[in-house]
Amino acid sequence: MDNADAMPETALVWRTAADVTDILNTPPIPAAVEYGYDYIPLPCTLEPERIIEYPSDFKELGGEPLEQMRQWASQQHTGIDPDDIERWYIDNICVAPGWKVGGHIRWGTTDPFPQPCPTCGSETEPLLTVASCEWDAGTHSWIPYEDQALADDYSTTTGPDVTIARGYNMILRVCPTSPDHPHIQLMQ
Repeated sequence: MDNADAMPETALVWRTAADVTDILNTPPIPAAVEYGYDYIPLPCTLEPERIIEYPSDFKELGGEPLEQMRQWASQQHTGIDPDDIERWYIDNICVAPGWKVGGHIRWGTTDPFPQPCPTCGSETEPLLTVASCEWDAGTHSWIPYEDQALADDYSTTTGPDVTIARGYNMILRVCPTSPDHPHIQLMQ
């Protein structure tokens, strides 16, 4: 595998807020990064927002919601092509781009597939998405209001500027039954 196609190795460390007593003003720089500096985040501000997401796979929604969206697009004169409603839904409604905790996965590299815990077999859940970009040309509806002016300037970095294997996302999935079970890494 070419280094540019590789994902970084990850380790999850679970602790409570009470255990964090020695907070560093400046995070340490890693002594070595195996594949270059694409995995060292730029300092940036964390501004969490709670949002609602929906599955990106229409099979999870069933046929009726898709038909309802097509009818809505044709009745509302939105300029959305009813025949392209699936792409519009994926880009604008279902899964937010960017770094996030929890939520749904934006499938694309593969179709959705079961990802059981290697220890107990329970279906794992998304814990963290590490994204190569905060938004792209197709996901303008997800751009925070304070960043709308930057939407067309792709030379401006608004996030941590981490690149996962030529622009993909890395998703860490965890077992819901025990934090002691190993996590799973997925690239999409």
